[in-house]
Order: sequence, then structure tokens, then C-alpha cells
Amino acid sequence: MTTMHHNTPDLFALSDIRGPVLRPGDEGYADEVTGFNLSPTHTPDLAVGATGTDDIVTAMRWASATNTPVAVQATGHGANFPIESGLLITTTRMTDVTIDPAERTATIAAGAKWRHVLEAAAPHGLAALCGTSTDAGVIGYTLGGGLPVLGRTYGYASDLVRSLQVVTPDGTLRETDADHEPDLFWALRGGKGNVGIVTSLVSDLLPLSRILGGAIYYRGEDAETLLRTYADWTPTLPPEMCTAFTLLRLPPLPSIPEPLRGGFWSRVAIAWTGDTTEGERLLEPIRSAAPTVVDTVAEMDFTAVDEIFSEPQDPLPARESCALLRDLPPEAIRTFLDEVGPTVPDCPLLIVELRHMGGALARPTPTEDAVCARDASYFLETVAVLSSPETAEAVERATAALHTAMAPYGTGRTMVNIHGKPGTESDRARAWTPEVYNRLRRTKSTYDPANLLRFGHTVTPA
Repeated sequence: MTTMHHNTPDLFALSDIRGPVLRPGDEGYADEVTGFNLSPTHTPDLAVGATGTDDIVTAMRWASATNTPVAVQATGHGANFPIESGLLITTTRMTDVTIDPAERTATIAAGAKWRHVLEAAAPHGLAALCGTSTDAGVIGYTLGGGLPVLGRTYGYASDLVRSLQVVTPDGTLRETDADHEPDLFWALRGGKGNVGIVTSLVSDLLPLSRILGGAIYYRGEDAETLLRTYADWTPTLPPEMCTAFTLLRLPPLPSIPEPLRGGFWSRVAIAWTGDTTEGERLLEPIRSAAPTVVDTVAEMDFTAVDEIFSEPQDPLPARESCALLRDLPPEAIRTFLDEVGPTVPDCPLLIVELRHMGGALARPTPTEDAVCARDASYFLETVAVLSSPETAEAVERATAALHTAMAPYGTGRTMVNIHGKPGTESDRARAWTPEVYNRLRRTKSTYDPANLLRFGHTVTPA
């Protein structure tokens, strides 16, 4: 890593930056570098709070001239790797969203959250392909492909991207789409932040304002009956029905409503874009599979999509992981329940989820991209809160055991956004097929030969 001497003339180029330029010990530094996921502690030598594209260009030119490694953070939802030394560019001040109702597009700045996009799009009867929390940043989510709540119906968030504006590590601001620098466009849709810092993107929007959505909660003890029903039910569903089966071990926190607070629950979450009566009819097999405790399924404005999965809204130290499954045969269900089901009372994983894939998520894109999850039938995700070092150790053991046990049913790959803490090079490579991984490395060597963008889930230049 580069050591920076704060009295070098190199620093004076940073005086052109309009946002704050902070060092360890400066007032505001800790707030600037801390993201939503509190498990990694970030200690960059320098933090630049970008107020616009010019600030990012200036910071990247300085980093290129001084050979300083660079990280970027919008919300820090996906932060799972400590940023030590180097330069951190934060984009939280860049939240502009411009809607073109005639074209049905949104132009979204680097630091905007999905919440900002939904609020801007809704008055025009339009919606966006956000994930389970609208508090997440649009750019990082989309660069990893983005697994939307409505994914089976409409595909990945990156499928809707028309163009991106990106600053490559040499400090050049580039516009890329299917016709301009196609390799760059390819790598930025599913290849994460390996080739540049995106300052804005243009995405298609959906003509959608209301859905049938919510969650049905059952006792955790009914997990086996429910999961077997779920595995039989999901292959029969049309692509307009998007669902997830979840085991929840909820802490006794005041923010969690009764009767769910402090309990162990099975849950089926749904989002349906078709006719409400038809959606309710399709839900009958899963509703009647076991006694329900809470049922929140109702017609809703799409802007209320957060209510479906009810994810934590406050920053916390989290450990997440994922795997892509080929299918869910009875022996996979048995294995899954042996690892995290009702007979494992001290399981430290807060959330263990199986999301139904297929539909539009299996469809190839007109313009090829780096997303490598189109062959999966289910997506397995775990989330845990790291409340103490002992908890962290237990979480690592439980996570590793579950993934090892489920490996026979997997594609061997992960999704880069929810991969969790990136390990060795071979571990990171699991987010892509070998062909895509090698192409990403070649593209990286074109745009970032010095490997300045080396924090987080990155690949090495070829």
C-alpha cells in the first residue's frame, strides 16, 4: 500500500475538490468513512466527500498520479471488507435523480438510494428494480447485477441499464453504453466496481404503481412442512409471482413488533404484479400449509416495498453470505434443515433465506453482461449480526457448515453483492464463471492496470 506524506505537493491538486477532504483525527472523518454495515472498520489515509462528478475526477487523477489505491462508498450496505490506508471517495452527497416520463428512464447519481428513485418515479406511475431494502445505494447494487424483489418478473437491475458515466482510474470521465466502449459497459453490469467509479447511470423504469405484496409468518417449528410445500409450489408459479422462504431468529428488540419480537419464525414473502384476485388464489397452497401467525399480504403502493421483507433500517455489524442452487430436491431440504432448522436451537444466523429464481432472472440479456446467476433455481442467503467476537466465531462456523453441506445442490457460484467477505482470489472468482472471470481480468488490465481499485470484491488485472 502507498504511504502518503501529508506535506507533499501532490496534495495540493486536492484543493480543487469542493467537498470535504479528511484525514484520521479530523472532525467528521469517522462519520464520513462509516457505512451501514458496521462490521468492517475503515481507516483510509484520506477521505474525500464528493459533491459531484468533478470531485471524483480530481480525486482519481490525484490517486493515479500518486499511485494511491482507491475505494468508493455510497451507503456502505455492501461493505464487508475494511478499507485500510489509501483514498476513500464517498458519494453520499450526490443524490440527484431525474425522471424522463416520456422515455420512462431515470438518471441516477452516484450516491442516490433506491428510496430516492422510487419517490421520484412514483408520481409518474413508474417504478424501479430495487432490492429488499430501498435504503441501499443504486450504483453498487446495480454494478453487482442487483437481485430485485420483482426479479422473476423483470430480471436483474443491471438488465435495465441504458448507459453509465464512469471515471476510470486514469481520471478520465467516460460515457459507456452498448455501442460506446462495450467492454466497459459489459464489465460494469455484474462485474462490480473493478474498472471505474460510476458517477451516474441511466436506467429504464417500469410502468407499475401497485402490487400485491407482504409476508406470511408461521412458527419456526413448521419449517419442514412449509419448505417442502414451498419447493413443490414454486416451480408451478408464473414469473409475475416472486417469493422467498425465510427462517428468522429475531432478537428481542423494541423495533421488532409483537408477536414476532424475540421469536423463531418461518416466513414466505411475496410480490405479485398481476391481478390481485389471481395472486390471492395462487397463494392458497402456501397459506394453508401450516397455521399462520401474522399475514401482511395486501395490495400496496410499490413505494412501500420495504414492508415486504422488513429489513433493519439502522446500521449494524452484519455478516452475509450466499450461494446459488441448481434445485431444491427433498435431500437438499433435509440437509438445509439439519444445519439451520428447528432442531438447531443455538443457530447464530439471524436470517437464512431461499429465494425463488428463474423467470426473467434466467433470461439472457440483449447486450451481454457479467452476471453469472442465470442458471440458478434458488438463491441461498444468510445474514447474521456480529454482536461480539464470540458471536462472530459462531457465525463463521455456522455459515461455513451450511455452505459446505449445501454445495452438492449448488452451481458452485455466488452473487458478488451478497458474497460476503471476499477471501482468496479463488474465493472471489466464485462470483463468476471462469470465462467471465478471465474476461473481467482482461478488462481490468485495460482500464486499471495498476490495480488502484483493489478494495472489496475485486479481481486482479490479467
